Amino acid sequence: MVKEKPNSTRIYDKDGFRRRAACICVKSENEAEVLLVTSSRRPELWIVPGGGVEPEEEPSVTAVREVLEEAGVVGDLGRCLGVFENNDHMHRTEVFVMNVTQELDEWEDSRSIGRKRQWFTIDDALSQLALHKPTQQHYLMQLQHSKTLDNTNRVVNATHPPKLTNAATPAASPTTA
Repeated sequence: MVKEKPNSTRIYDKDGFRRRAACICVKSENEAEVLLVTSSRRPELWIVPGGGVEPEEEPSVTAVREVLEEAGVVGDLGRCLGVFENNDHMHRTEVFVMNVTQELDEWEDSRSIGRKRQWFTIDDALSQLALHKPTQQHYLMQLQHSKTLDNTNRVVNATHPPKLTNAATPAASPTTA
């Protein structure tokens, strides 16, 4: 069953990209495990929870709302990893880190479409995302490099990401969104 939202309005930026927000949900401060959810379109595959920014909504609010709806978790919203462009699907997703403090037994998407959630190591999550959402792999790559980088207003082209040369090199050159 595919998730449909009645009365949902898609919001686009000045360049025609759909505005989205997502969270990399971590189990603890060491950020060794991340939470993925099953895709609504292909429930055998895993994705990072996230969705469209609603009118008059800040991306951070969208990220928290989408994580509650799709993964049934709440927590402390942390740093922004950047804005990731997907030129194939024409969307820009602002991605945050959330330290999960509570997992609900039931949540909106578990009841309505049977969505599941599961904790993965970073390496296992990267492998899972490679099957269905390779663009989302770049969120996790940025998570790994973000503890030592300044990520203020960073835009990452996730369709054709730049190569990292060493840990001190930023994951991408900032570009205007």
